[in-house]
Amino acid sequence: MVRIKGGTNTRRRHKKVLKLAKGFWMTRHKQFKKAKEAVLHAGEYAFMGRKRKKRDFRQLWITRLNAAVRELGMTYSKFIKAQTTKKIALDRKVLSQIAIDYPEAFKKIVEHVK
Repeated sequence: MVRIKGGTNTRRRHKKVLKLAKGFWMTRHKQFKKAKEAVLHAGEYAFMGRKRKKRDFRQLWITRLNAAVRELGMTYSKFIKAQTTKKIALDRKVLSQIAIDYPEAFKKIVEHVK
């Protein structure tokens, strides 16, 4: 039986990794070993970033709400507490969008909560 060398498979695997490393600096997009390491780390950072994005946006919405509610003479924590007791089922994302795009409607919501 004839021995088959694995050159084509190796080249295919290397090309796949180097394609993923396109745009990386210096040897990280040229040399396979360095590129493989860089691609692995990039994947980890991307995974963490997808989890982090959810936290960051929630934090942004809370900051926006706090600023909008303080202009109307209330604090964020008191507003959220009053909102839950009045059973207004709007989440922070929607409330912050209303506060930015429709300040008059947001003012009415705050007045209703007070």
